Amino acid sequence: MKAAEIRKMNVAEIEKALDEARHELLNLRFQSITGQLTDTSRVRLIRRDIARMETILSERQLAEAAEESEA
Repeated sequence: MKAAEIRKMNVAEIEKALDEARHELLNLRFQSITGQLTDTSRVRLIRRDIARMETILSERQLAEAAEESEA
C-alpha cells in the first residue's frame, strides 16, 4: 500500500487496515515457521506497510497536538 493511499484514509480506516496487516504478518510468521510460506518477500512488504501506517498516524497525532497548542 502506498503512502498516498494511506493518507487518503481517515484514522478509523487506517487503524482497521493496521490491525488487518498485523494479523496477516502473524499468519505469515506462522507459515514461515511451519515451512508453508512460499512468498517470503511478502513478510517484508507487510512490515513496511505497517510502518507506513504507524508513521502517518503519528504524523496526524502530532499535527493535532500542534493545532491544540496554537489555539
